[in-house]
Amino acid sequence: MAFTGRAALLAALGSLPVGIWDPSWTGVLAVNAPLAAACACDFALAAPVRRLRLTRSGDTSVRLGDTADVTLTVTNPSGRPLRAHLRDAWPPSSWQSGTEVEASRHRVNIPAGERRRLTTRLRPTRRGDRQADRVTIRSYGPLGLFARQATHKVPWTVRVLPPFTSRKHLPSKLARLRELDGRTSLITRGEGTEFDSLREYVPGDDTRSIDWRATARHSTVAVRTWRPERDRHILLVLDTGRTSAGRVGDAPRLDASMDAALLLAALASRAGDRVDLLAYDRRVRALVQGRTARDVLPSLVDAMATLEPELLETDARGLTSTALRTAPRHSLIVLLTALDAAPIEEGLLPVLPQLTRRHTVLLASVADPHIASMAKARGHTDAVYEAASAAQAQADRHRTAEQLRRHGVTVVDAAPDDLAPALADAYLALKTAGRL
Repeated sequence: MAFTGRAALLAALGSLPVGIWDPSWTGVLAVNAPLAAACACDFALAAPVRRLRLTRSGDTSVRLGDTADVTLTVTNPSGRPLRAHLRDAWPPSSWQSGTEVEASRHRVNIPAGERRRLTTRLRPTRRGDRQADRVTIRSYGPLGLFARQATHKVPWTVRVLPPFTSRKHLPSKLARLRELDGRTSLITRGEGTEFDSLREYVPGDDTRSIDWRATARHSTVAVRTWRPERDRHILLVLDTGRTSAGRVGDAPRLDASMDAALLLAALASRAGDRVDLLAYDRRVRALVQGRTARDVLPSLVDAMATLEPELLETDARGLTSTALRTAPRHSLIVLLTALDAAPIEEGLLPVLPQLTRRHTVLLASVADPHIASMAKARGHTDAVYEAASAAQAQADRHRTAEQLRRHGVTVVDAAPDDLAPALADAYLALKTAGRL
C-alpha cells in the first residue's frame, strides 16, 4: 500500500485549531475521527490492484525510425471501479529522448467486471530486441487520499529491425539489371554469360557477336545477345569485430555495412542469384543459408537486428575457413570490413589467397567523410596539420586498397550514404564482365 493525497489531507487539517494534532500521521488520525474514517473508507473503496489481469498484443517488430503500437488489456475482476494511474515501463531506447513520460503513462477508469485497452506507442532509437519491463498500477479511492499500488510482469518483445534506408536506390539498380538481363538491346561478354536470343544487327554492335549461320538464313545480319547467368552463389560476410564499432557520423560502421548488404541482397535475389549471410568476429554471430528469393531479405533483416559490434580483434583465419565451409563452390564473397592497414596487412592478406583461389572476392569498406573534409581544410596552423593528417590517412587507405587489388580483389571504399549504391554498382559491373 502507498500513501498518496498528502497535500489534500494537510489542507483538510489546516482548518483545525493550532496544536490539536500530533505531527505524526497516527496522532493526526487519533484526534480527528471523522478524517480517519474518511481515509479508511477511501482506502477500502480503492479497487485492488494485485487481482487485475493484464495481457498484451500488438506489434512484434518494427524498422528503426518507425513506430510500434503495443496494446495492454487491463481487466478489473473486482466489484469496485478502478481509478488508477498506470505506467508501462520499457527500456529507455524504446522512445526518443524526452517522450518517455508522455508515451508510457496512462490514466484509467475501469468499471467493476469490465476491461479496457491501453496503447503504448514505441519509437525505438536502437536496433535489437526491446523487452517490456513492468507495469505499475496505482489505484485511488474516490477521495484520492489513499492508493493501492502493485507491479505486474507482462512480458512482450519488440524486435527493432535495420531501417534499410538504401532501398530508395533499388528501382534504379533493378532497371540496370533488366538491361543486363537482355530485356533491352545490350551485349555482354565473358564466361559468366549465356546465350539469350538473336536480333537484327545495328551499327555499333560488336561484330564478334554476328551469327553467320543465322545471317545466311535471313536477309538481314543477325547478332547474338547474351545475358548474365543465374543461380550464382553470393556470400555476404559481415565483420563484427572491433573495427565495425567505430562511429562514422551518427552510427557505427556496422550499420552502414548492413544497409549495403541488404541492398545487394535485394538486387541479387531479383537477378536469380542465391544469397547467404555470415556475421563473424571470433565466432559465428549470425548465419543465414538456403533461403528462397522471397524469404531471403526478411531472413537477413531479422538476423541483422540483434547484431552488435564486439570489442575484440577479428580472427581472419577463422573467418576465412568459415567462409570456405559456407561457400564450397565458386561464389562471390563480399567482405564488409574496415580498410585499415593493420587489420588487412596482418590479418587478411596472409590468408586471402585461400579465398581468391576458389572465389571472386569483393571488399566493401565504410570511409569517414570527415577525413575528406579535413583534407581540404586550410586557413590556420591547426587546419593545415589536420589536412596533413587526413592526407596521410587517405594515402594509407589507397595503399591498402591497391594491395588488395593486386590479389585480384575488387575494392569499394565509400562514405556511409554512398556505400550501398557503390556496392550494387560493383556487383552489376561483375555481372557485365561475366565474372559471376
